[in-house]
Amino acid sequence: MSDIILDQASMEEDTQKGKFLTFVLGTEEYGIEIKYVTEIINLQPITVVPEVPVYMKGIINLRGTIIPVMDVRLRFQKPVREYNDRTCIIVIHFEDVTIGLIVDSVAEVLNIADGDIVDPPNMNQTSQRYIRGIGKVNGSVKLLLDCSKLIGDDDLQQIKSNG
Repeated sequence: MSDIILDQASMEEDTQKGKFLTFVLGTEEYGIEIKYVTEIINLQPITVVPEVPVYMKGIINLRGTIIPVMDVRLRFQKPVREYNDRTCIIVIHFEDVTIGLIVDSVAEVLNIADGDIVDPPNMNQTSQRYIRGIGKVNGSVKLLLDCSKLIGDDDLQQIKSNG
């Protein structure tokens, strides 16, 4: 019985391999591994929580579950932009934590083969600390994010202790 469950889990992992949900912040397109994405929702009323980093916008109540939300634009130290009808929240589950990522808009789900993913060029380590790799897709590039860097250890500890 447990072998069947393991086989099912590994088959599901295989079908998600190389799949990325892409989203837009300003003029750049980013990607996050689809295996971490649980859903995409419209912007919800956000309750502000005191004494958290500026990029942590607060918490939302998603069908009875309290989820912290991070504005990815602010996390990347990009200029503040007014939310609009395209702004949405990508809900991800990573290292036993569920968190919402506020993005300008969601683009699409793409298959990016390992051979089409290269290391980021060594330009500015600070700005690239969140980037796992660069996906080459039809003549354009997608900045592929590393969840463990995007949601830092300090953020994880704070979320886990409050959750």
